[in-house]
Formats: sequence, structure tokens, C-alpha cells
Amino acid sequence: MNTFTCLAVALTLVVSTVSSSAADTQFLATPLTTGGFTKGIEGPACDREGNIYCVSLLKAQNIARVTPDGRAEVFVELPEKSSGNGIRFDRSGQMFVADYTGHNVLQVDMKTRAVTVLAHNDAMNQPNDLAIAPDGTLYASDPNWKDNTGQVWRITRDGRTHLEAAGMGTANGIEVSPDARLLYVNESVQRNVWAFAIAGDGSLGNKRLLKKFDDHGFDGMRCDVDGNLYVTRHGKGTVVKLSPQGEVLHEIDVLGPDPTNICFGGPDGRTAYVTEAKTMRLVQFRVDRPGREWAAWKR
Repeated sequence: MNTFTCLAVALTLVVSTVSSSAADTQFLATPLTTGGFTKGIEGPACDREGNIYCVSLLKAQNIARVTPDGRAEVFVELPEKSSGNGIRFDRSGQMFVADYTGHNVLQVDMKTRAVTVLAHNDAMNQPNDLAIAPDGTLYASDPNWKDNTGQVWRITRDGRTHLEAAGMGTANGIEVSPDARLLYVNESVQRNVWAFAIAGDGSLGNKRLLKKFDDHGFDGMRCDVDGNLYVTRHGKGTVVKLSPQGEVLHEIDVLGPDPTNICFGGPDGRTAYVTEAKTMRLVQFRVDRPGREWAAWKR
């Protein structure tokens, strides 16, 4: 074997080892924060700078900002009668928060940190989680935990509310598909993941079952750019990756039994951040494809 061949073989081995090592780190969760949150930790959502926002640092009724290296601080205090849950950003960087005690969807100005009410409806049980379409339309899951029922609201950019799906089970995780043609909604107690067709005006129809599970509950969920759905399995301590056809592709241990929600961020959109209520912290893991919102807002 000549010198050139030896070098080529050595280089191939090195590249192979590095690629294998990188692949092995995908879907492997590690802690990001080490404490300070309450059992109400939820959210999460990333801004363009890579910071992660979630609720309930030290106490309820606030939103925390967490740097990519895990340093957390209170970003904004919410009004006295408000408590945050799901968080989303629009293309311009405005933050929206599901306020489950005030029956509101709140808007936060990221420069002034002023909190205003975008939408309110007394018929809301408790806005729980949010999804946002490319045109800025918001969708809110709205469970009634006492009766194991729920509904879904559409909120237009000017704050008008439209009840789109009544008579559901405990509507919880909610997400828009990459092509903005489908809205996914899961039911925590009934363990169903539903897909609704989104019409041109944003209204919902043609509800169909995407996936039913036999055990454990659901919480938040988000799509990657290929339409795969990452669903938190509350009580099981995992995030399950579903194909657009509802096939289980992967299941990730998130180092605690009660994951509450998930988002994507990082420099390439391929870091998943999960809020976990039992350990009261954020965990992170790498994925193979960027998150839907990360890619959309980067354009």
C-alpha cells in the first residue's frame, strides 16, 4: 500500500468516526438548565438570537429568557390575574402567550416588554397552547380538564376570536403543518392526534384521526420542516417523532417523566428544547432536520 493510499484510508476512517459520533448524539437528551423553575414550566419558544423563552421561573406569572448555554432570567412579569402557558413568535418577532387564568391571548412587545391583551373571550376555558400559521393567524387549544373536554380557537391578527372546533376531548398540543394546509391537535386524556384541513380563510374542517396511542398522555408538539410531528408524552417521559402519516419514527427519553412542551432552535434549527415539569428544567437534544417555524422565520 503506497503513502497516498494509506493517507486516503486514514482520512476515510477519521471522517467515518466523526460522522458516526455526530449521528450518535442525535436524539440524546441532556439538561440545559439546573433548576429555578416551578412545576408550571411550559412554553417554550426561541427568538432569532437563539434564546429560549418559557414560563414560571421561581414563581408563576412570569416569562423567563434562557440563553443557549442555560442561563435563565426573568424577562417579563405578567399581569396579576394572568398565567402563561404556550408561547409563540410571529415573523416580525412579536411574542404571543396563552394566558390560561385570564382567558386571554397576550402579546408582548420584545423591545419595551409591554404586555397587552390581543384576544379575550369569556367562552374560553383556559387557552393552553398556541400554533401560528405563516400569515400570523393563531390557533389556541382550550381544554376543560374537569370535564375532559376541549375546543380550538382561531385568532386573527386583529384579535378576533373564532371557535373552530367544539366538542373535543382535552385539546392540548397544537401545531400547523409546514405547508400550512393542516392543523394538528392532540387530546391528552383520550390520547388522539387529530388533523384538520385549514381553508383559505383559516377556518378548520375535514377532521381526521392521525394517530391514537394506548397509554400515557400528551402535551405540546411541534413539526419539523418535513412535517414530522414531535409529540411530548406526558407521564411516559419521552418525545415521540411521528411521520406525516402517523408512523412512529423515533422516541426520545427526555430525562424526566412529565415533558410539557417542545420547540426548535439553535444555529441550524436542529436543537429541540423540552420543558419537563418533574425536574423543573429545560432539556435539549439534537435532531436530523430543522423545526418548521425556525425555517419559516429565517426566510
